[in-house]
Amino acid sequence: MKNSTISNKLATPNALGVKAESAISHAINPLVADAFALYVKTKNFHWHLSGPHFRDYHVLFDEQADQIFAMIDVLAERVRKLGGLTIHSIGQIAQLQTIEDDNRDYVGAHEMVQVLFQDNQELAQRMREAHKVCEEHEDVATTSILEVFIDETERRAWFLFETGVRAD
Repeated sequence: MKNSTISNKLATPNALGVKAESAISHAINPLVADAFALYVKTKNFHWHLSGPHFRDYHVLFDEQADQIFAMIDVLAERVRKLGGLTIHSIGQIAQLQTIEDDNRDYVGAHEMVQVLFQDNQELAQRMREAHKVCEEHEDVATTSILEVFIDETERRAWFLFETGVRAD
């Protein structure tokens, strides 16, 4: 992810040091990629929804997509504040993401809910892992950001779980 010519021009001093910057950047950048991937998947499902719960799911997916999108800039800017480089392209997102794309023409509404539930649960777990890296390097600011995002992600998963349990 680092290019020494670019990173020297974009270097941002921080109190945590180069080792921490590198470790934290490597922990956070995949979260940025996953947030992009989950945002697109959530919007995909929002746009291609059909069935008796259309309005409720349509609104839920849109609200969740907005929340996911809001995480992206905060995480990427945190990497930059530490002097690291972050996502440059769709290609880098594809390389780093662990959230799988869903390119099927049709996915049933209940399955959409289940897929997004699982993706949010997995994202929360990866955020917890990144949180540990940040704690090891005494980066309280990034750990704090992640704590909020973990809570938001768990809330999304909870809503999806409850919606899926009651789906027809």
